[in-house]
Amino acid sequence: MSDTTMNPAVPEPAQAPADLPPVPAPQLPAPAGARTGFAVRATASVAVAALLGVGIGLGVLKAEDDGPAVSAAPAAPSASPTASAGPSFGAKQNGSHFGSMKDLLLPVPAGYHLGPDSGQFGNDTELTEEQRKAWVEDEVRGLPVKLQDGVRKAWQESALKGGGVRSLVSDDSSLQATVWLLQYHQTAVKAHDAWVAALGSDSGLYRVGPQIPGHPEAHCFLPHAAPGAEIDELECSAAVGDLRVVLGVQGVAPLPKDRIVPLLAQQLDRLAVPGASA
Repeated sequence: MSDTTMNPAVPEPAQAPADLPPVPAPQLPAPAGARTGFAVRATASVAVAALLGVGIGLGVLKAEDDGPAVSAAPAAPSASPTASAGPSFGAKQNGSHFGSMKDLLLPVPAGYHLGPDSGQFGNDTELTEEQRKAWVEDEVRGLPVKLQDGVRKAWQESALKGGGVRSLVSDDSSLQATVWLLQYHQTAVKAHDAWVAALGSDSGLYRVGPQIPGHPEAHCFLPHAAPGAEIDELECSAAVGDLRVVLGVQGVAPLPKDRIVPLLAQQLDRLAVPGASA
């Protein structure tokens, strides 16, 4: 992909008369709500297809499980009561993740600080059971009324087992990123992510975003922006075992690909399943 995808040409602004005050730098809008991003907001078909069983079927979701528990790395026999019991978070070889969502989320990297709240869920949160239910209800309310009961039931069949969100703002205030981790059945995670990828690449609704080296499972898209728009946004989605990763970015146009790609790559590296091939 060429850099022009992330750097659309913007006409040079006309010189302002000397007697006018300077135009302030564009301000990044605060997140509008709890939704995980514009790709999720824009389409009911993603959730409906993945959760109502297009291509996978609820029977499959009920019949399969995450497989036997396999530790991410065999622990050495304890030599003493003080010996380490192994990592407190990570991934098992069967693709299921363990540990706190706040540990699984990418720590605040250098050059960033915690950003604004993502709707009602805060800016650095592991979702409680009640918050996970609220997240599902937020998703359901975004669908046509005739589909809401079916999707709500489908979420109950493939329950959201975990969730976490961390919001970041660059120290120069030019970039805002929100990372969501959503943990549910691996088959549904994979199907949901595949539908997002197909929607973003085939629908014509979005510009294709950057690739993430070493992570072909990641897909990034940008909504079409008006010529000369000061603010642009991007969303990336990836399935890693039983976790769906969603990265939403807003920033001063043109978005800096060289700053966004490492954020997602580092998050996916943190969730890598032992023995998985890129």
